[in-house]
Amino acid sequence: MADDHEIFRDGFGVMFRRPSDIKLLADARNGQQLINLAEKFNPDVILTDIKMPGMDGIEATRIITTKMPHIKVIALSMFDDDNLIIDMLEAGAIGYLLKNAHKKEIIEAIRTVNNNDPYYCNRTSTKLARLIATSRFNPNKPVEKITFKEKERLIIELICKEYSNKDISETLHLSIRTIEGYRLRIMEKMLAKNIAGIVVFAIRHGLFKP
Repeated sequence: MADDHEIFRDGFGVMFRRPSDIKLLADARNGQQLINLAEKFNPDVILTDIKMPGMDGIEATRIITTKMPHIKVIALSMFDDDNLIIDMLEAGAIGYLLKNAHKKEIIEAIRTVNNNDPYYCNRTSTKLARLIATSRFNPNKPVEKITFKEKERLIIELICKEYSNKDISETLHLSIRTIEGYRLRIMEKMLAKNIAGIVVFAIRHGLFKP
């Protein structure tokens, strides 16, 4: 992982002592050092800050994913900066997290991208999800033809329009529990981890036009 703040790097080091399937191989202070360490250790996954002195995370990600395309990169952002996140994804990152993401989400993100599936922070706004869907970002994983029932397609459209479960429940005259069940099945079909994943998938596959 890469970040120019030592305290932040130390915190990640402590976090990764518990999961048996995740090992922190090395940490870097800037983009150039990250590239050197990636070539030395050949990791499965990289977490990197976007803004770093010298070479930033965007340029480092572009170089790493070009030279070592098997490495999955997750962008770390202090703020929900739409433009920087899009730049990171277009540079080759397959997911992104805000730095204040919960430990469980960070672990889930690592495991998800290691399976070559994209991961978007749980706090991703619908606006950012739409920007991601219409950007040049492509997770490069072919998706089998998935069919959705009429009710599922309607719920997908309402989710993309930022309707809450309560809003959808009232609109379709169904219980909130029923709507939650539909949403879980939709996420399973799309291999989405959260609402942002639903929005990105829906726009990319023509299920919703922003």
